[in-house]
Amino acid sequence: MSGHILVVGSINMDLVVRTERHPKPGETVLGTQFQTFPGGKGANQAVAAARSGGKVKMIGRVGSDPFGETLRKGLQENRVDTTCVLTTPGASSGVALITLDAQGQNTIVVASGANALLSPQDLRDFAPVFEGASILLLQLEIPLETVARAIALAKLYGVKVILNPAPAQPLPPNLLAQVDYLIPNQYELALATGIQVVSLAADALHGLGTPAVIVTLGGNGAFVSTPEKKVHVQGHTVPVVDTVAAGDAFVGAFAVALAEGKDLLEAVEWGNAAGAITVMRPGAQPSLPLREEITAFLQNDRRK
Repeated sequence: MSGHILVVGSINMDLVVRTERHPKPGETVLGTQFQTFPGGKGANQAVAAARSGGKVKMIGRVGSDPFGETLRKGLQENRVDTTCVLTTPGASSGVALITLDAQGQNTIVVASGANALLSPQDLRDFAPVFEGASILLLQLEIPLETVARAIALAKLYGVKVILNPAPAQPLPPNLLAQVDYLIPNQYELALATGIQVVSLAADALHGLGTPAVIVTLGGNGAFVSTPEKKVHVQGHTVPVVDTVAAGDAFVGAFAVALAEGKDLLEAVEWGNAAGAITVMRPGAQPSLPLREEITAFLQNDRRK
């Protein structure tokens, strides 16, 4: 494959509070630290792909507020082309409220803001950007009708589609049938298919027409399923600081590896390495690894 990686998705500011443990319903706990980080699953994946060595363009919306300016600048500083990132008058930028416990596990509430206004018409206006792309990256923090329109344009221009179905929601079979690489975690896979057993859920997706299902398993790596084979790709044991954006790191690095012609399992190894590096550092976009870090991590791992 050749050409740029096109990301259509969300752009958020992450408001992160650290605390010893997550509160129970109705309970107040004291936090220990507050930080802001550029985030949003779409923007995270765009930055992850750019840092992994890909040429990346993004379509999205930010608000006409200070967060919007900061988020756009952050993408540009990471070599993401923001020509198709729109500023939305009168709307706030997307915000994610994130609580991190002492083990680095998170809970997240997203206020979509301008992301909810990214429309199919926006994509029609930017249709030429799909031409010449090798891969389209999608998530579900924008309207589903916009995701569907992006997939239709990708098919029109012969672009491979990667969908990370997060946040989890049921998805129409005709949409899943058009996805070339579906990358859910176990919960997202179960909700998308209605099937709890991973291998059976993957088989159901193959029956719809999805050629490859890659289920991310955190520190346990990933389960890779195609109609011909099923493989568990081992993960990496690393100290966990912050799990935010680990899945996005996986998807971005995976996309770049595919675009460069690596086979499916090699691309998954790249994704695993990127995710492992990410959880060792705080923040969403600031934690995403550079290409040379992924290469060094994999070389180190092979020597063990």
